[in-house]
Amino acid sequence: MQVLNWGILGAAKFAREHMGRAIHAAEGARLAALATSSPEKADPFKAFAPDLKVHDSYDALLADPGIDVVYIPLPNTLHVEWTKKALAAGKHVLTEKPIAMKAEEIDGLIDARDAAGKFATEAYMIVHHPQWRQVRDWLDAGAIGELRHADVVFTFNNPDPTNIRNKADMGGGSIPDIGVYAYSCVRFAARAEPGDLRAVIHRENDVDTFTQVTGEMVSDKGRFTYGALTSTRLHPRQEAVFQGSEGLIRLTCPFNANVFDQAEVTLIRKGKPDEMIRYPAVNQYVIQVEAFMRHVTEGAPYAWTLEDARGTQAMIDKVFASEQG
Repeated sequence: MQVLNWGILGAAKFAREHMGRAIHAAEGARLAALATSSPEKADPFKAFAPDLKVHDSYDALLADPGIDVVYIPLPNTLHVEWTKKALAAGKHVLTEKPIAMKAEEIDGLIDARDAAGKFATEAYMIVHHPQWRQVRDWLDAGAIGELRHADVVFTFNNPDPTNIRNKADMGGGSIPDIGVYAYSCVRFAARAEPGDLRAVIHRENDVDTFTQVTGEMVSDKGRFTYGALTSTRLHPRQEAVFQGSEGLIRLTCPFNANVFDQAEVTLIRKGKPDEMIRYPAVNQYVIQVEAFMRHVTEGAPYAWTLEDARGTQAMIDKVFASEQG
């Protein structure tokens, strides 16, 4: 595989702890540069990528002719701006979720991607994890009969007022931060889109801290009921369940695989032994980077496009619009 050089805009904690290491570990990818105005923030990255070049501004990294791909883990409200700038600089781009704050903003990103002739997409890593591909395969095959209900929970407790997840002007809140998982996973696995939705939303300082969504999803196979709970003020919990006429599928660590807990998925059917598959050694971030590399260098299919991201953002917009008074 052709080797491509990656650069990261900003020394975000998530980039330091997960994505920077994943880029460094992925076949064909080389973590070559980091942009930060605080040189000391580069030291943890240099601990695993000692040859890292450090630029003192985002623009300087984008101007570096040696960088092929840019990874953007900036605050949510900056994603569209810097994705467009990276594309204009002739780079491929992987931008953290949510890639935009409104669905129509992604239309401009699609236009910028097409004009640049480069690949740009949202870093929605779970679609690359084999547990979610297994769920989709089971649902496609009718393993649980007719899908009649799906429910998803993703919560954690983060009351820190200085954290960007609690700042409205940075795109904070449970819906932008983790609703993208709770909504996208059902769209992906069941190949479904939202029908009627109803949302109960609790806010603190203009940021949603608790959102419960109920309603319907619609696929080519029919309609099924849906529920999703996201919160940044509850004890950590992750679970996704797909319930059908003849069985159910349960994921106990659907999103932060092998960080929150061990990734495992179980198929439960009456009269048959439960089928549980565990994934103790799978790093979904590395898989995501390697899939990105194969798409860019070999034209291999990629599981999550800007068009897919737009569908989820449209669902997020619909959740906000469906808030119950």
